[in-house]
Amino acid sequence: MAPKDDNSEKSVKLFLSIGLDEKTASTTVNNDKLTTNLTAVIHEAGVTNGCDRTTGNLLYTVAAKHHSNVHLHRPTLFKYIVSSKIKTPAQLDAAIAFFNNTTPEDFKLNEFEEACGVGIEVSLEDIVKAVKEVFEENKKTILEQRYRTNVGQLLGLVRKSLPWADPKIAKDVIEEKLYELLGEKTAADNEKPTKKKEKKEKPAKAEEKKAAVEATPEPSEEELNPYSIFPQPEKNLMVHTEVFFSDGSVLRCSNKREVLDKHLKVTGGKVYTRFPPEPNGYLHIGHAKAMFVDFGLAKERGGCCYLRYDDTNPEAEKKEYINHIEDIVNWMGWEPFKITYTSDYFQELYDLAVELIRRGHAYVDHQTAEEIKEYREKKMNSPWRDRPIEDSLKLFDEMRRGMIEEGKATLRMKQDMQNDNFNMYDLIAYRIKFTPHPHAGDKWCIYPSYDYAHCTVDSLENITHSLCTLEFETRRASYYWLLHSLGLYMPYVWEYSRLNVTNTVMSKRKLNYIVTNNYVDGWDDPRLLTLAGLRRRGVTPTAINAFVRGMGITRSDGSMIHVSRLEHHIREELNKTAPRTMVVLSPLKVVITNLESDKVMELDAKRWPDAQNDDPSAFYKVPFSRVVYIEQSDFRMKDSKDYYGLAPGKSVLLRYAFPIKCTNVVLADDNETIREIHAEYDPEKKTKPKGVLHWVAESSPGKEPIKVEVRLFEKLFNSENPAELNDDWLTDINPNSKVVLSDSYASSILKDAAVGDRFQFERLGYFAVDKDSEPGKLVFNRTVTLRDSYGKGGK
Repeated sequence: MAPKDDNSEKSVKLFLSIGLDEKTASTTVNNDKLTTNLTAVIHEAGVTNGCDRTTGNLLYTVAAKHHSNVHLHRPTLFKYIVSSKIKTPAQLDAAIAFFNNTTPEDFKLNEFEEACGVGIEVSLEDIVKAVKEVFEENKKTILEQRYRTNVGQLLGLVRKSLPWADPKIAKDVIEEKLYELLGEKTAADNEKPTKKKEKKEKPAKAEEKKAAVEATPEPSEEELNPYSIFPQPEKNLMVHTEVFFSDGSVLRCSNKREVLDKHLKVTGGKVYTRFPPEPNGYLHIGHAKAMFVDFGLAKERGGCCYLRYDDTNPEAEKKEYINHIEDIVNWMGWEPFKITYTSDYFQELYDLAVELIRRGHAYVDHQTAEEIKEYREKKMNSPWRDRPIEDSLKLFDEMRRGMIEEGKATLRMKQDMQNDNFNMYDLIAYRIKFTPHPHAGDKWCIYPSYDYAHCTVDSLENITHSLCTLEFETRRASYYWLLHSLGLYMPYVWEYSRLNVTNTVMSKRKLNYIVTNNYVDGWDDPRLLTLAGLRRRGVTPTAINAFVRGMGITRSDGSMIHVSRLEHHIREELNKTAPRTMVVLSPLKVVITNLESDKVMELDAKRWPDAQNDDPSAFYKVPFSRVVYIEQSDFRMKDSKDYYGLAPGKSVLLRYAFPIKCTNVVLADDNETIREIHAEYDPEKKTKPKGVLHWVAESSPGKEPIKVEVRLFEKLFNSENPAELNDDWLTDINPNSKVVLSDSYASSILKDAAVGDRFQFERLGYFAVDKDSEPGKLVFNRTVTLRDSYGKGGK
């Protein structure tokens, strides 16, 4: 019984990871057939490491209903479910109905997508309109039954006209409409209905119970394609946030109708977003998520996304970083609507700062950085906080003209030093820096802070959705306070969780440290999860975007994503796009003694494993001669039952070639080191060995194969979260994270490979040509191994 209990526990854990509740997961493991079906579905869908509840419930439905014709179309179905192209029970039912009536030969993707409502986005306005029509048609009944009205029945009527509408949103709109029509519940509404003792009531209850069990839980916010949660630009009249002041007053920030109308006239009602990196380092995989959110939302809504360089700190910014960012954004497949710089708006920002002073919301301060820190800790006002407006205007002008020394004055926003939110402690708006700016030149000696410039430029660029990570949530108050104080248009702000991946660091400070101190070979070192490093390693932007999409855009903070999940998406992509070839990393010479020394056979090897035999482009030629090379690790002096390599007296199959049998081993003078192996080949292929080895042969007698350098990369840090080690994080660097093999042999097909080309080296992994390659000496980086550990650890 113990093994069964262990398996049950594993199954429950697996089922919980896809969002099933504990009761459903526990009930499922008691049904052997359903457990087998669901386990198979989870593995085939590639979500063994978990997924959101919406996806999990759809997969559970597939396993539970077990439709006869679904097996033939499972890859397509799971692809659409996991990517959230099919995201509602109605879409799933439509998909299964389509499959049941379609043979594989008659399957057409466009007809399938049309039948399932793929790509159809039902807006909030559409749902509100449909609900209004349902209420008008059923108003008399609703007024009679009041809050005993069957909401599910109303929802069914709405879904009848809008089959692809989000049921959760539709239900919420119905409940709001009920409240609007009926008002607060009365005492009579709260009374329980009198039970009627009827014998036929039990079957009715049984049906209700069955329906409740079969009903799919409402979708959670954590779904793979969450753009529908963002409001349309014309709805931006809501109260964005409430700023609570220490005196008890509350500022409720929202756009006035005339301000919003002016904004909509400029934008034409389109969505405007921005991707605003600081040009002070190379972008990493966390920025890939930010691009997915910012560019993705704009693309999904047919809007525009700026690439805006947040270049307010001239000391840390370099032209190198600016060029890199633009290059990487394009490589990732995103096209900016326009490229701008915060420095493009320096004059407007200065003019608005003057206006802020005039309105009594800013002052020039002379405290040192240490004094500012001390006063903030004590929640004390600066001694210059209440100086006359005229004095601050004069001093700010002198700051601009370079008449005040660096560090002797700042412009601070007059917010609330006694606030519970430290981001309201009179944040600095401008500081003096006598440093030329990479983009603006030497025109300015005062520079705006992030807290002042970010929200202001968002407004100046008419951004509709200002999207950022959760650590900026506490800055909402300051963001909206400033825009309110200046009477500017206010974008909609929404925060999402950071993307944290195991066995690496993504702090720009730490990345900069290990780059500048030569712990790694530059910003594009393939061991780093910088996007330049991933590109150099051979990772495709398609794989990165698929990985990010799989994470979803959620507000659940603190989750650490295991790097194996990224590797899973890399393998999926390269398995489809990387041609196969053979390379021997650590060669061991094998002499085929029963093959003539001058004989060379040209054999067919497959570029693609599933290629048709009548497709000549799917094959390449490999020479087979008297001297071949195998991996040193594929030979042992002592054989064993679980070993499939070559050993004395044992046979193996050389892939695409012939079986060979080891007849002799030539040792070096130390009587331990193996110099070469002698073997005989079976030209008629009568031998059927279990082991299959990759190999490379001399193309002609005495001419060694192409020699290449291969770099094998492992995780840069030993710990999953090196940041937890605080000051000891550098001691966690893996000394074996890079292994260089300089004398590897490759198939001749690789001689013309170009930088960036990707291949699968059979039995070894996926590899890409590195930029260090030179004529006559190719260098390959291992992108990822063949083995997929996704789901075996991490989150």
